[in-house]
Amino acid sequence: MTMQETRLRRMHEAVMSGNMPIGGSPRKVISASWRRSLEAGIHPEVRAAPLVYDVGDIGDARSAHPLNEVLPLLNHTLLQIADEAAHIMVITDADGHILWRDGHREVLRRADAIGLAAGFSWSEEAVGTNGIGTALATGRPTPVYSAEHLIRVLHHWSCVGSPIIDPDTGAVLGCVDISGTTKSLPPATVALVGAAAQLAESHLALRMRESDERLRCRHRSRLRASGLLVTPSGRVISGLGGERLTLPVGSDRMVLPDGRSARVESLGDAYLIMPFGVSDPPRLNLTLLGAERPHAELDGAHVPLSLRHAEILALLASHPRGLTADQLSFLLYGDEGNPVTIRAEIHRLRAQLSGAVAAKPYRLVGEVEADVLSVRQALSAGDLATIARLYQGPLLPRSESPAVRRERDELDARVRSEFLAKGSIDDLWTFAQTPTGHDDCEILEHIITNTSPQDHRHAAARVRLNAEM
Repeated sequence: MTMQETRLRRMHEAVMSGNMPIGGSPRKVISASWRRSLEAGIHPEVRAAPLVYDVGDIGDARSAHPLNEVLPLLNHTLLQIADEAAHIMVITDADGHILWRDGHREVLRRADAIGLAAGFSWSEEAVGTNGIGTALATGRPTPVYSAEHLIRVLHHWSCVGSPIIDPDTGAVLGCVDISGTTKSLPPATVALVGAAAQLAESHLALRMRESDERLRCRHRSRLRASGLLVTPSGRVISGLGGERLTLPVGSDRMVLPDGRSARVESLGDAYLIMPFGVSDPPRLNLTLLGAERPHAELDGAHVPLSLRHAEILALLASHPRGLTADQLSFLLYGDEGNPVTIRAEIHRLRAQLSGAVAAKPYRLVGEVEADVLSVRQALSAGDLATIARLYQGPLLPRSESPAVRRERDELDARVRSEFLAKGSIDDLWTFAQTPTGHDDCEILEHIITNTSPQDHRHAAARVRLNAEM
C-alpha cells in the first residue's frame, strides 16, 4: 500500500468515526461529497449500487435518451483506450443511472459484483462519493481515487466522470465515466474524459444548430422584424440572438426582458412571440392570376397557398372592410356552405399568415398588394402597360367557387375588351401569351391584320387561328 493510499484510508476512517483527520484533510471536492453522502444516509458498508431499471426497460431508456446519439462518438473516443488500460467506460443519465458500459472483460466481471452495470444507480444519494455521482453533483469533471470513495467496497477502484451538458437547455444530460480497479488514474485520463464530454456536447450543439435552421425555414413566413422565434426550451433563435426566455405556463401573454408585453403563440415545435404595440404592419403580396400554384409573400417570405386558402384571400382582398364566416361561406360554397368549415379554414390560414388576417370580421390587415387588385386599378386608369405586365391569366383558374368564377369572368372580359379597343400590337401579343388570350380568335385576327407576314407574331397567330378552325 502506497503512502498516498495509506493517508487516504486514515482520513476516511477518521471522518467515518466522527474524528478530525490527522495529517491533512481530503480534497475539498471529496470532503463536500462525503458530507452530502452522509447527510443522505449512505453507510460506508454498503456493498453495491441499487438496481433502478428492470432488464426489460433498459432498452427503452437507452433509445429515448439524448446521449444515444453520441454513443458511437464516445465509444470511438474512449472505449479502445479504456480496454487497453484495463478500465471500463460507463455512460449514465442525469440521475446517475447507468445506461451503457463496455470495456475490459475482467473489469466488467468485477464491476458486476458492485452494481457498476447497466440499470444500476450511481448517484451520490445511492452509493455516496464516486466519479459518476460526484461529477453530476459538482457539474464538472471529477476524479475519485481509492479511499476517497465513501463506501469501503470501492476502495479498490478509481474513476473519473464528466457531466455532459445539453446545449439547448443548459441542463445536465448525463455522465461519461472511466473506471478501473486501480489506486489511481493517469492524469491524461482525467483530461481525456473531459475532452470526450466536450466532444459530445459539440456534436449535440451542431445538431441543435441544424434543428434551429430548420425551424427558422419552416416558420419564416410567420416572422417579422419585431417577432421572436423561440424553442420550447426558451432559446431565442430568431430576433434577439443569445437570449433565453422563460415561457409562460397556461398563458398567451408574457413580459419581455426589456419590459415590453408580448403575445405568445404556439407553433407546435416552437413559439412565436410578438410584442404588442409594434409599428411594423405585415406586408402581404398575393399572386392569384394565372397561377396553378397560387402563393403569397409575407414580409418577403414565400408562402405556398392551397386553392381554398387562395380563394378566401381573393375574396378578402376584394372586400377590404371584411366578411363574416356566413358571408364567406355563401360566396365560396353558395347555399351549401357551412360557416363552421370556413372558421376552421380561417384558423389554419391565420396560423400560416401570422398577423395578416384579422377577425370579427375576417379581413386583411397591414400593407396588402395583389396582382388582381393591381390589374383592376390599371383597368380603371387605362394603364395598358401595367395590365400587360401583371395580367398572367385568369383568376385562380382551378376554382369552382361561384364568387371567384364571377370575379374571374368579369376581369377576363374587361382585360380582353381593353386590349381589343386600345391595345398596341405588343399589348395584344402579350395578352396572347396568357391562357385567356392564347386561342382567342379575335385577338389573333387583330395580330395578323396589323403585322407583316415576315413578323414572327404574324406566323404564330396564323398557326393558332388555323388550329381553331
